[in-house]
Amino acid sequence: MKEHVMNKRKASMVNNVGFLIAILLPGLLPAQAVTNQQESQPLQINDYRIGPGDRLEITVFELPELNQMVRVSEDGSISLTLLGKVEVTKLTAQELEQKIASLLNQQYTKEAHVTVFIREYQKVSVIGAVGRPGMYELVGPTTLLQIIAQAGGLAASATKEISVFRPGRDGKQTNIRINFDDLMFSGRPDLNIELQPKDVVAIPADQMLNVFVYGEVTRPGVVTFLGSRKITLLQALAQAGGTTQWAKKSRVTIKRKDKSSGQELQIRVNLKSIINNKLADIVLEEGDVVIIP
Repeated sequence: MKEHVMNKRKASMVNNVGFLIAILLPGLLPAQAVTNQQESQPLQINDYRIGPGDRLEITVFELPELNQMVRVSEDGSISLTLLGKVEVTKLTAQELEQKIASLLNQQYTKEAHVTVFIREYQKVSVIGAVGRPGMYELVGPTTLLQIIAQAGGLAASATKEISVFRPGRDGKQTNIRINFDDLMFSGRPDLNIELQPKDVVAIPADQMLNVFVYGEVTRPGVVTFLGSRKITLLQALAQAGGTTQWAKKSRVTIKRKDKSSGQELQIRVNLKSIINNKLADIVLEEGDVVIIP
């Protein structure tokens, strides 16, 4: 018995580690491995509440002519032969079976045996920098991390900011912003929100930007950086291999195009003062040209 419990604990730890890897490092796992990880965790759908867009297969054993496939309308109802319009939203499949059986027992037959099978579930959309963007079914309660894992995890180019666009009853859309680092690494389980039908999970791809470093550096040329993370003068020079022994560090120039006027600005910088912490490092902008004479 003790050995059985230990094995279960080990299996649970392996599943949790695999789940995090599927989200954070999708490039390290083939698609089949991610799929197998999902299949190893059975979905709990007994408590699933039917909603608009679900497709239901209804079978009545005593009255086979009532067997049909129906789609739940936007007002949360279905239309059934003999019974007409039936409200179904927020009912589980078992509760709907009981409701249809009760309606049939009142009008047409006694002790009707009804089964309801949910063929298609309500869906959410996952777009942007994930392994497999697309529409995903909400089979039971589904959290943000679970849907990201189903979508193949984050791509290497993904930003840290996730947006969940949620339609409201008034027709207006709300934008729930979630920082992925806060969600995963800062002990904020409250950010792992439960998704709702028609949510759109958007994960933007980070933009690669360029600055140019010329003159007395080891590797002059283009220096690339992620737009969300910025780059400073010292960081750009480090990527360029650092300055040479002939560099005049007190006479560095940054050429920058003014966004409003379009005119070129020249910013004079004493690099020695920045290195000696007498002057704050300068954040560079896309297209900046750094000249080390």
